[in-house]
Amino acid sequence: MATAQTQCKATRRLRPDPLPDEAPDATADLTTGWAGAAQWQILEVGFNGGANFLRLWQAWRKDVHRPKLLHVVCAFCGDASHAETVNAAPELNALARQLEDQMWGLLPGFHRLVFDAGMVTLTLCIGTVNTVLRQQQFCADGVLLSERPPPASDAESNIKTAQWDLHTLKMVARLCKQGARLVCVNAETALLENLAQCGFVVETLTGHSVLHARFNPAWQTRLPRGPRQPVAVVPSTCAVVGAGLAGSAVAASLARRGWQVTVLDQASLAASGASSLPAGLLVPHLSPDDSQLSRLSRSGVRATLQQAEALLAHSDWCASGVLSLAVDDGRQLPPANWSTLHAAQARDWGYGATAAMLAQCRPATGGWWHAKAGWIRPASLVRGFLATPGVTWQAQAKVAAVKKVDGGWALLDANGALLAQAQLVVLAAAFDTTALAATSGASDLQLQPIRGQVTMGPVPESTHFQPFPVNGNGGFIPSIPVGDQAQWLMGASYERDASAVHIKQQDHAENLVRLRALLPSAAQALAPQFEGDEAQGWAGVRCATPNRLPLLAQLNTNEQESTTAQLWACTGMGSRGLTFAALCGELLAAYLHAEPLPIERQLADALSRRTHKLL
Repeated sequence: MATAQTQCKATRRLRPDPLPDEAPDATADLTTGWAGAAQWQILEVGFNGGANFLRLWQAWRKDVHRPKLLHVVCAFCGDASHAETVNAAPELNALARQLEDQMWGLLPGFHRLVFDAGMVTLTLCIGTVNTVLRQQQFCADGVLLSERPPPASDAESNIKTAQWDLHTLKMVARLCKQGARLVCVNAETALLENLAQCGFVVETLTGHSVLHARFNPAWQTRLPRGPRQPVAVVPSTCAVVGAGLAGSAVAASLARRGWQVTVLDQASLAASGASSLPAGLLVPHLSPDDSQLSRLSRSGVRATLQQAEALLAHSDWCASGVLSLAVDDGRQLPPANWSTLHAAQARDWGYGATAAMLAQCRPATGGWWHAKAGWIRPASLVRGFLATPGVTWQAQAKVAAVKKVDGGWALLDANGALLAQAQLVVLAAAFDTTALAATSGASDLQLQPIRGQVTMGPVPESTHFQPFPVNGNGGFIPSIPVGDQAQWLMGASYERDASAVHIKQQDHAENLVRLRALLPSAAQALAPQFEGDEAQGWAGVRCATPNRLPLLAQLNTNEQESTTAQLWACTGMGSRGLTFAALCGELLAAYLHAEPLPIERQLADALSRRTHKLL
C-alpha cells in the first residue's frame, strides 16, 4: 500500500504540456514493441465509433514488421446503438466500410469480427463494462481508456466516474501483461490514484491530458481465473483426427497461427462422414428464454458466414434468409415482443414472419424470419478449410490409438504402426472420438450417434417454390444448383443410437410427412418423386452430446506436461456442425494462444468436458 501511495504523490506532480492544435492519436503508443511478435492484443474500454480500432488496423497494415495477428477487444456500456455509427478520418474510409459491413446483430454479449483473412480481429463486448471484462480471458499488451466512452446504462450523467472507477480498473489490470502500456485521453486526478492502486505506473501526462502509464505492480500478479490459464503455447506440430467440419475448421484456425497441421482420416476423401451432407441449413437456434444454445448459435452463425464469404463460390452457398416455423404450439419461437425489446439489432437475427412469407405454409402457422441465414454445402467448406496454407491432408489413415511419447503424442494404426507424431493432437472423429480418447486414458466422454436421412430430387419444371429455405421439424431447401439443374432437399430424420447409413424408404415417407407439415403445396408437387424412383437419398451419422452443445475440452488436464503436449476433443456438434465448427476452431485457438475469447467465458465453459459430465 505504501508503494501505491508513493506512486500517487509522484503522479500528482505531473503537469500537462500546452495543448496542441489537434488531439494526438491515442493509439500510437500502443503499437510500441509489437515488431516481430506472433500476436499483439489491445483492450479498449469504450468504442469511440471504431476510430481507434481503424487507426490500429491501419498501423498494422503499414508496418512491415507488424505482428502476425492483431487482436483488439472493445468493452463498452450501453446498448449496441453506441456502435451503429463508424467514425473514420477520410484516409480510413476503405477500412471503415469493411467494419460497417460486419456491424450487424450487435445484441448484448460478445461479437467477433474478422478482417484481412483472419489476421486482424475485433471482439466487441457489449454490456456493463465490469461484467463483460469479467467474461474475458486474455493478456493485453496495451490498454486504451477511450477518449469518448459510451455512457453507462445507469449513470449517463457521470460517464467518467462510471467508466474509470477503481473496480473497473481492477478488471482492466486483471487482463494486463506485465509491462502492458495504458493510454487515456482527458485523464483526471482521481484516475491517477486509482491506476496506482491497480499497479500502473504513470509515465507522462501530455497535451489534452493524455496519460501514458505502464502496468508494473510491486506485487506478484495472478493469472485470470478460469478452467484454463491463459499461457500461450508456441506453435509447433499438430495432428487432427477427422476431416469433417470440426477437424478441418480446427486445422484452419491453428494453421493461420503458425501451426504445421496434419489432418488424418480413414476415408479416401475429405468430408466423407456426416459432413458429406449435400447441403445443410445455417440458421440460429430459437428459444423463448434465449438459452445458451441460442446465444452460442448466433456466434456460430456469424463465424461461419465470415468463412463462407472468404472461402466459398456462389454455387456452394446462399445467404437467402431462412423462415423458421412453429411446427407444434409455437413455444420454440421467441416471444412476440423480442424484436421490440432489442430494437434494430435484433431484427438482423430475426423477427416475426410476414403474411407473404407464410403464404405457402401450413395454415395458421406462426413463423420467424432470419435474414442472416441460408444454406451451405458442408463438403465445400471442409475443402476450403483444408486448403489453408500449413494444413496437410492425409487420406486412408485410420487412427486406432493415441499414445503419449516424449514431447507429444503418437498416432498409431491397428497394427501399431506410426501414422503421425505431433505436439498437439485434436480428436474430431465424431463418435469414434470416444474410443480414441480411451486409448489415451480419457474414458469418460459421453457421445451419442444419431442417424439422419435426407430426401432430394430435381426441381420439377413450371414448379415455383418460395425463394428461401423453410425450417421446422426438418428443413426444406427449394433450390440447390447441381450442374445445369436445380435440386430440392428435405430432411433430415433423427434416429438416436443408430449408426447404419443405408437408405430407408420409411425415412423418405417420414420426410414427406415433415414436408406436408411445413409446406403443403410443395409436398403435393413433390409427392410423385417421394413415392417413385426419382427421389434420391443421403444418410449419415451425427455425433451429439447430452446437452446438445458441442464438446471442446482438453483431455489430459491432469498431466504436468499438459501445457506443452496437449490432447483435445472437438466433436459432438449434432446437426449443427455448420453452426459450430468455425466457432470451436477459433475458441480452441484462443485457449492455446491466450487470445481474447470470441464468446463469453460462461458460454465457453459450457462446452467443456467438466460441464458435459454433469448432465
